[in-house]
Amino acid sequence: MRNKNINLGIKREVGRVNWNGFFTLYIKEVKRFTNVFLQTITAPMVTTLLFVIVFSIAIDRNAGFKGIPFINFLVPGLIMMSVIQNSFANVSSAFMTAKVQGSIVDLLMSPLGPIEILIAHALAGVTRGLCVFIGSFLLLWSLGILSLPDHFLWMILFLFQGAFALAIIGMLAGIWAQKFDQLAIISNFIIQPLAFLSGTFYSIERLPDTLKIVAFCNPIFYAIDGFRYSFLGISDASPIQGSLILFLCNLVLGFFAWYVLKTGYRLRS
Repeated sequence: MRNKNINLGIKREVGRVNWNGFFTLYIKEVKRFTNVFLQTITAPMVTTLLFVIVFSIAIDRNAGFKGIPFINFLVPGLIMMSVIQNSFANVSSAFMTAKVQGSIVDLLMSPLGPIEILIAHALAGVTRGLCVFIGSFLLLWSLGILSLPDHFLWMILFLFQGAFALAIIGMLAGIWAQKFDQLAIISNFIIQPLAFLSGTFYSIERLPDTLKIVAFCNPIFYAIDGFRYSFLGISDASPIQGSLILFLCNLVLGFFAWYVLKTGYRLRS
């Protein structure tokens, strides 16, 4: 006798937002970098510590900015620079690897919309950046190099906004690049210079007026400057102004990334 109750298929209803698919993609991207945590988390921590050691030896201990020792001024900028670089690397490598391996087809055919793909990947990049921050902070704090932040909420806000912006830029770079050489060009000739010239190692008050204008046009400057303010209470720009500029940058970048995903630029060919 045939069993009429046999279910030959399961029909899953997907609403306006595919939350199950969204979280699945996010967890998949998080596991992708946690599986190699020595490379993605531990290595940036060691690099930051080496920067601190080298500058501690090379720079006069009496040097400083606005009455603050140079090392205390330097450390927040180094941590934030590491956070944004790793946020960029996580998302850019995800799309680049998927394109090279051909698995990008699986993502495009999944029941996920452009906004879900965008936010899942961006949040995964932010998560990697936060992991780098937590590891670096605990390491430097345990060594007595870094103190607790004076403005905790500002710290969280600039961490998230800076990491989110670079994660979206990483997505755009990963979509545009056709091979890893092109992705390396973006990282080495755009992201690295912007990070190093954003006031990480100096106060932009020391720059000539013409270069100050260039610095104020660099969104990474506001992320590092605002993050430093959360620890030291000093900044070259108003933290409110910096947060607003980063918010607007994230809106513009987010819309552009959504449009690129929606049109399938360099993804469907």
